[in-house]
Amino acid sequence: MNEVKSPKKPLLYYYFVAMLLVMLFNFIAMPWISEHQIKDVDYNTFVTMTEQGEVGRVEIQEQSNRILFTSSDEKTVYKTAMVPDDGLVQRLLDAGVSTTGEEIEQTSTLVSILAWVLPIIIFVALGQYMSRKMMEKMGGGGNSMMFNMGKSNAKVYVKSAEGIKFDDVAGEDEAKENLTEVVNYLHDPSKYQEIGASMPKGILLVGPPGTGKTMLAKAVAGEANVPFFSMSGSEFVEMFVGMGASKVRDLFKQAKEKAPCIVFIDEIDAIGQKRSGQYGGNDEREQTLNQLLTEMDGFEGNNGVIILAATNRPESLDPALTRPGRFDRRVPVELPDLKGREAILQVHAKKIKVAEDVDFNKIARMASGASGAELANIVNEAALRAVRDGRRFATQADLEESIEVVIAGYQKKNAIMTDEEKKIVSYHEIGHALVAAMQTHSAPVQKITIVPRTSGALGYTMQIEEGNHYLMSKTEMENKIATLTGGRAAEEVVFHSVTTGASNDIEQATKLARAMITRYGMSDDFDMVALETVNNQYLGGDASLACSAETQTKIDQRVVELVKAQHEKAVNILTENRAKLDELAQYLYEKETITGEEFMNILNAQ
Repeated sequence: MNEVKSPKKPLLYYYFVAMLLVMLFNFIAMPWISEHQIKDVDYNTFVTMTEQGEVGRVEIQEQSNRILFTSSDEKTVYKTAMVPDDGLVQRLLDAGVSTTGEEIEQTSTLVSILAWVLPIIIFVALGQYMSRKMMEKMGGGGNSMMFNMGKSNAKVYVKSAEGIKFDDVAGEDEAKENLTEVVNYLHDPSKYQEIGASMPKGILLVGPPGTGKTMLAKAVAGEANVPFFSMSGSEFVEMFVGMGASKVRDLFKQAKEKAPCIVFIDEIDAIGQKRSGQYGGNDEREQTLNQLLTEMDGFEGNNGVIILAATNRPESLDPALTRPGRFDRRVPVELPDLKGREAILQVHAKKIKVAEDVDFNKIARMASGASGAELANIVNEAALRAVRDGRRFATQADLEESIEVVIAGYQKKNAIMTDEEKKIVSYHEIGHALVAAMQTHSAPVQKITIVPRTSGALGYTMQIEEGNHYLMSKTEMENKIATLTGGRAAEEVVFHSVTTGASNDIEQATKLARAMITRYGMSDDFDMVALETVNNQYLGGDASLACSAETQTKIDQRVVELVKAQHEKAVNILTENRAKLDELAQYLYEKETITGEEFMNILNAQ
């Protein structure tokens, strides 16, 4: 169960409380204390004390109907009620008592001291409280900053029979096979020692976000049944120089004490980036990295501590970190293939109630390119949809709709298009599908819809590959560009005008055409010359040109020529099949959503 934390109060709140306490003391407590420090006597006692010379000063308070007077040494204050006495003034004059009208101080010495000391005590206590809170925040909750700021705050998962196992991680068979050796070593290191083999000190898990790198690390600990230390790379970086290095030392000290065990550092690129050697960098990060390198070099052979690290930016890591002897082995954790996606869906489907006739293979084909985390989200969306519709289990339709939610967003139920817009979108989507169907080596059409989605799409055409597809030929890529231009081509053929609906198609077609020329060597002009490099392949794959300005101009020309040629091909296909284009567009206009089977039946009908 997650801990529910109360919201943090701002610093101004504590100062407000302190000031309120001081004001309450001054305006309520002090008058009450002062009032109770005055001795109450009767009027006869006052007269007697005056005649005997025991009165120092007198203050007559007519509004309060009382008389305040002090003893002759002015250490004690008395009060008495006023009574009609015409000889009072003369009696006071005869006794030599001062009646100058000066206010008699009602506050005793104790009250005066409290008035000064209590506010100081309140603010000192507030300062101590705030200092302790600050130390807890910066030092990890201990009693002193000096003893806690260098401590690692790694999450420790001790041995547990109910931990994550390899069976809970699907779709990454190659990665699990590589990591099984680590489990065997932690179970029985003697057979490795007999032959003289040593286990790699560090294993680096690399892959796109959401592929299950952290889950794999936990599965290794679960299979080996050993303690598992987990910490993010960003947690090592502190405000004070040297604290990150101290945390590294403390983490490895704990690990050696609990060996055999596994230390997992997530997002290690936060501290393991390449050192530039220039001044003005983050010295704290570099010191932390240097300490990590030192600790890994200080490992004794076969001491039972295995370091696992995960990153989706392996190209940014320092070479000293990835050299042999430190992170010796790199385990790719890639996006799952068709079989892997099907297995992942089945694993997550065990957590919800699903219908018996669900075809996970079809769902896996529809979710091409999805990561494990996205597939888990798809299953969860299907369960939520079933609850909204009042069903007790998720059906095939729920899973298919959840894929469309992930791809294009939810249906916009309140979006109402005009008849003209609806007709244009119908021709646009049928244009994509018809161009794809009339070309060879194109993925079959699964679904066509003109229902607007929250992503901004007014409609879309879904194509699904029959199986795993690892390579694409030049012809297939050209056909895909033609398919992308099919929507705009249909608008031109039918309405002799264009709209803004093809913006995403244009972007994808241009990107694909540029990749064919600059990265895949599919241009006669440049042959097999790499003109573009890809950075951060696991985080979007941003590309940058590596050629002269003149070559860039030629590349732009070839990209325009390639897209234009495929656009013209799409126009020709739709012109030749204008009757089918009209028939299919009218059918989609009426139904709003049609399946690939319905589309092909109309297309093949004579």
